[in-house]
Amino acid sequence: MDACSVLIVGGGPAGSSCAWQLCRAGIDVAILDKATFPRNKICGGWITLPVFDELAIDAADYARANVLQPITGFRTSMMGDRETETDYHEPISYGIRRSEFDDYLLKRSGARLIEGTPLSSIERTGDEWLVNARIKDRQIKTQLIIGAGGHFCPVARFLGSKSTVENAVAAQETEFEMNAEQQSKCSIRAEIPELYFCADMRGYGWCFRKGDFINIGLGRLDKHSLGAHITAFIEFLRRTKKITFDLHSKLFGHAYLLYGRSNRKIVDNGILLIGDAAGMAYSQSGEGIRPAIESGLLAAKAITEAQGSYRRENLYRYRTLLTNRFGSLHDDWSVQIGRRLPPPLMNSLGRALLATKWFSRHIVLDSWFLHANEPAFHLAT
Repeated sequence: MDACSVLIVGGGPAGSSCAWQLCRAGIDVAILDKATFPRNKICGGWITLPVFDELAIDAADYARANVLQPITGFRTSMMGDRETETDYHEPISYGIRRSEFDDYLLKRSGARLIEGTPLSSIERTGDEWLVNARIKDRQIKTQLIIGAGGHFCPVARFLGSKSTVENAVAAQETEFEMNAEQQSKCSIRAEIPELYFCADMRGYGWCFRKGDFINIGLGRLDKHSLGAHITAFIEFLRRTKKITFDLHSKLFGHAYLLYGRSNRKIVDNGILLIGDAAGMAYSQSGEGIRPAIESGLLAAKAITEAQGSYRRENLYRYRTLLTNRFGSLHDDWSVQIGRRLPPPLMNSLGRALLATKWFSRHIVLDSWFLHANEPAFHLAT
């Protein structure tokens, strides 16, 4: 039987970041994941500059062995309308491949890794947890369990989540390495990704090029019409000659909750959720890597302050830290407006606003996507 003080279920950015901080505090941490890393992970795959700062990663060092595509601007529009290009003339974010990025963070976390092992059961035994009790040679005893396994995290299910996508963003996307012919038939510039909003502003499609790799996808709050929107989006890319080759790679689906729209229980006695398991994606853009990482760091702070006593009342500190950092849904004026306006009016307003350079830069990009007004988060401050 294995034993640890803290068991993190899920080796993505949230789990690895939390483990990294806990290990630096001298806490015995193990990470359990059903996959063996590096593993394929379909994701838009872009990170803002504060991520490297928050995790003390040297970008040049990372780039020596991994894809790190500097992004200096974006092209934005309502799909089919006139496009607005915003160029910052310097890197304001980076394109990464999640298979590489997640493996890098996991290996540097300092935690013991239990890979290729799914979580099959959780049982409470006194003040401890027994994980995988019925699987010989896979049993783990721990004082605290952290769910970091994404939207369908088994720890979230244990806490009562139904893993529904009714209130979640549903997305489909693909990422693959283009051959020489495909590269010649792709007009997307690597340093300028393109974002195309749906007419009802309830989702958007994207094309991100990372060197020879390209990521194409679309996400929406309305899962029932996702297939039709995906089809229309691919046709739009071909019609506008963004890409003029067939997508032989399959589009993969996934779901995630937006911050403030989840009623998941994220804290209980000896257990808590971080990252997508806790519904941490930014409400306007759906970007989840930075908030996942910050939720992991905040959880580590609350756990360290608990000094080995992981009762519910001690772990509630984590909820307070999240609210202090991310605010509440009521602070998000764009979400409030979007909920109240009828679709035709939302379409007209969206078209007018997205066509202006000021709105595209200062609201869509600086505020919604880059969170440029939010400096890097450091636990010491």
